[in-house]
Amino acid sequence: MEIEITEQNFESLANSGKPMVVDFWATWCGPCRRLAPVIEELAAQYDGKVIIGKCDIEENTELTDKFGIMNVPTVVFLKGGQEADRLVGVAGKNIYEEKINSLL
Repeated sequence: MEIEITEQNFESLANSGKPMVVDFWATWCGPCRRLAPVIEELAAQYDGKVIIGKCDIEENTELTDKFGIMNVPTVVFLKGGQEADRLVGVAGKNIYEEKINSLL
């Protein structure tokens, strides 16, 4: 299952040594709701290899600002705690898999 990523746990997760995928989303966002099952599937598929989680932009404004999130959903891919890539909007599961595999 995907992890809830917050301002409180972000640094420890980002510095865990594992690649990380953060889905920046909002409760009112229709495309975010369409992406949610894909994020859940990816979290199960890459369990133990990659940290995959969701960050509510309205509850975590500092993280939202830090990453310059202007639109949701935005999925940020991190390696070594640093942004390696990002996708804005909803894409097919295979696109997310390609980006995650490039982190491994």
